[in-house]
Amino acid sequence: MFDIGFLEICLIAVIALLVIGPDKLPGAARTAGLWVGRIRNFISTVKQDVDRELKLQEMQEAIKHSEQHVHQIVEDMGTGMEKINQPIADPFDNEYSSKNLADNESKEVETKPLDSPDSNKTSSDNPAKISS
Repeated sequence: MFDIGFLEICLIAVIALLVIGPDKLPGAARTAGLWVGRIRNFISTVKQDVDRELKLQEMQEAIKHSEQHVHQIVEDMGTGMEKINQPIADPFDNEYSSKNLADNESKEVETKPLDSPDSNKTSSDNPAKISS
């Protein structure tokens, strides 16, 4: 972590022995060890919390992405259901269908005036009508 080698540790131990003294050195070393352990434990806990928060954030983003995807699918299904629920147009229901042709012919027959029994003949059959 701090990149301290064996020589640096020995130098710190000698200085501590001179400053603290041989009587209090074991208690000071024990106390320093406890503090180092607590600091390591604290750092480990902070790392775990940060990792947990990052994973939580990633999971929340994945959930949001999934929700958007689900909403898009629901919208697509809704439009598909609207298309399915629309009435189906009869492909033969146009002006040229046999039903409509029969209706049109009956209307034409009803609207033609009946002048004479010869009115059903064509103009070529009746030469008198051509000259009139």
